[in-house]
Amino acid sequence: MTKQKLFLFSFVIFFCIFIPKKIFADSHNYEEIIKIIQQDLKTLEKAVYSNSQNEILNESITELDQSSEEVLTRHLLKLSEIEKQFQELTNRFEEINFKLDKLSNRLSKVQSDNQMRFQQLETLSVSENNNKKISSSSDKKKILPGSSEPQDLGAISYKDTETDNQEQEIQSIDTTGSVVTETFVSEEKILPDTNPDKQYDFATSFLKNGDYNMAERAFREFVNTNPDHKLAGNAQYWYAETFRIRQLFTDAASAYLEGYQKYPKSEKAPINLLKLGVSLVQIGEKDQGCLMITGVKQQYPEANQSVLQKAKYEEKKFECSKDKS
Repeated sequence: MTKQKLFLFSFVIFFCIFIPKKIFADSHNYEEIIKIIQQDLKTLEKAVYSNSQNEILNESITELDQSSEEVLTRHLLKLSEIEKQFQELTNRFEEINFKLDKLSNRLSKVQSDNQMRFQQLETLSVSENNNKKISSSSDKKKILPGSSEPQDLGAISYKDTETDNQEQEIQSIDTTGSVVTETFVSEEKILPDTNPDKQYDFATSFLKNGDYNMAERAFREFVNTNPDHKLAGNAQYWYAETFRIRQLFTDAASAYLEGYQKYPKSEKAPINLLKLGVSLVQIGEKDQGCLMITGVKQQYPEANQSVLQKAKYEEKKFECSKDKS
């Protein structure tokens, strides 16, 4: 605005200086010239005003453009953040679906395992009923050994065993053989026919995949097949862990106890004793469990520091020191 006013002022001065003196001498022409100058000044003011308005509009447009660009950048940043959050949510959703699939697979395996066990129990009950029918249909005149009502082994007399009839003995042997055969078929081997180290790795692979039922069978088979191997104590510990993870604390306590008795010098012996104490507390045997927990440091003073610190934590958690006092 200041530049335009200066331009207008200079134009007026220039016009006044360079007007011929003869024009001012004539009074009639003087009024006309003044009118012309006023009209020119009005036209110049309009032009200057229009230019100033255009500049103001241009400045406002540039300001609006800058503000709109800032708003757009903010919205773009927010959209990028929302996209990242959406990606994280989708990843979490996929992880949850994967875990649900694993849980459903485990449940299906547990159901199939229970169904097999129920079928075995049904076959055993059927075989026992057949044994009872065979024993009842035998000769009623003379009671053969093993066909009478249940009684203590010490109550069977020597005379009861004196008989020439071998029919009942053959039948009892046949039925016992059928029961043993069914039990043997149910305990199917799953470990590969290779060295113990590879068998141990094969068993641990079930743990890594979260298949604790198969891990239980694999580690139990490893301990039964290789009871004197250097990894037998570790296998016994992981066998007990399969029960603890499934919250079968009674079975876990018995498995930990077996590992503590059979493999007291194993690599997993300190943590095995600690887990035994915790399992005993969880099944209601707090006194015995606290004795096991506090005995970790006494029996294994050179154990790993993480195990000793865990034992101190469990001792405070279950208030074992208060029970002693």
